[in-house]
Amino acid sequence: MNKDHENKINYFQSSIDEKTDETNKKTTNLESVQIMKERIESDAMGTVRIDASKKWGAQTQRSLENFPIGQEKMPTEVIQALSLIKKAAALTNAELDLLEEEKAEAISGVCDELLWGILNTEFPLSVWQTGSGTQTNMNLNEVIAHIANEEQGQPDNWIHPNDDVNKGQSSNDTFPTAMQIAAILKVNERLLPVLAKVEETLIELKDRYKDTIKIGRTHLQDATPLTFGQEIDGWLGMIQQNQYMLRTALESLYALPLGGTAVGTGLNAASEFSERAIQKMNRWTKEPFTQKENKFHGLSSKDSFVYFHGALKSLAANAMKMANDIRWLASGPRTGFAEITIPANEPGSSIMPGKVNPTQAEALTMVCVQVMGNDTAIGIAASQGNFELNVYMPVIIYNVIQSITLLADGLESFNQRCLTDLQANESRMQHYVDQSLMLVTALTPVIGYDKASRLAKQAYEEEKTLKEVVMSAGVLSETDFDHYTDPRKMV
Repeated sequence: MNKDHENKINYFQSSIDEKTDETNKKTTNLESVQIMKERIESDAMGTVRIDASKKWGAQTQRSLENFPIGQEKMPTEVIQALSLIKKAAALTNAELDLLEEEKAEAISGVCDELLWGILNTEFPLSVWQTGSGTQTNMNLNEVIAHIANEEQGQPDNWIHPNDDVNKGQSSNDTFPTAMQIAAILKVNERLLPVLAKVEETLIELKDRYKDTIKIGRTHLQDATPLTFGQEIDGWLGMIQQNQYMLRTALESLYALPLGGTAVGTGLNAASEFSERAIQKMNRWTKEPFTQKENKFHGLSSKDSFVYFHGALKSLAANAMKMANDIRWLASGPRTGFAEITIPANEPGSSIMPGKVNPTQAEALTMVCVQVMGNDTAIGIAASQGNFELNVYMPVIIYNVIQSITLLADGLESFNQRCLTDLQANESRMQHYVDQSLMLVTALTPVIGYDKASRLAKQAYEEEKTLKEVVMSAGVLSETDFDHYTDPRKMV
């Protein structure tokens, strides 16, 4: 081995050893600090050690330790929906004389804090946990009870996670209820407003270019003329249709299975519990939630999410189509279609100066691919609803929330940084109209399909304009040719 090479290896190895020793010392110090800050909590399975600064209890800690899988955490939207349910449950149970008023108010107060999002770090559990979402439900129960007892200056057992916070409930009905609430609120508060903005932008572009004539394309080949406004109208129709589809699909999620408890029979829940709790949530959210009559269906099947996510996949398909149309139309800019220009938001290449890429279109189409993949996962997960409970719920709602978030963020960015500053290259469009052979379509009723076809083929092979070939063949006068092939009459 070369001596210099050996010295380099020794140097790097010694550096690694020094850093490893330093890291081990820091880790040891941190572990000692951690031990000093721990508290002991117990449940039916024994005792566990928990970071004393955390508000969760034994069941949350066990889940944290037993499922160190991936980086995907339970969405905040689900935590907030569960907080809404816990607040409604506590106040309802107090109304029914099943829970002390003071306890209900304490629970409600903590839920308000959770809804503000100021305690999000208390919900660290992985998506890859029990398929019923039980551990996340208990995470809420434990945190709410701990904080309520702390804030009220009461002993740790004054408000109990199961007996009080979870009264009249089971993870098997609260978690699917939270899934539905989270999806509805996310779509109505985030995605639909973004789609409305995209719709406004497309309406403005459609009106701006309503008289700009260009050549249409089918099969990626020249077709008959249309206006650029009409082409944009196709994109506009997709976005309008997707809004309708989303609103229609959401309807299947409004009937909540709350009150079904463990298997749908409602065991341990008061007969009026579900209706009263849902009425409260309707007042707070301004949404028309209803009680699902068939709670066996509500717990065991996730068909409504398959149906709903189908509308999200449809949006992804249309968004990808629009984004791809735009990057094709902007291709070039000197050697492609170059019929439009899009904003130059950042340099496009690390090696080619001056290059600008359709990055917003690329980002949006990657979002669409992810949503389509999510749809497959949701469909498979929903098919696994064995007997009285589907046990793939965390992955279903994780993918649903991700799809809504990505589509909302992706379309908002695409709208702001691409669509709103899109410009037509009208001279280029006119050039293509002048060179197009598909104007011959307008001559078919006059000279017949076969003759029109031969003339178009001749013009293509001789690299002449259609007008030149028609005139040289003496088929029509120049006046008649211009009359029949006026693009303005074809759109």
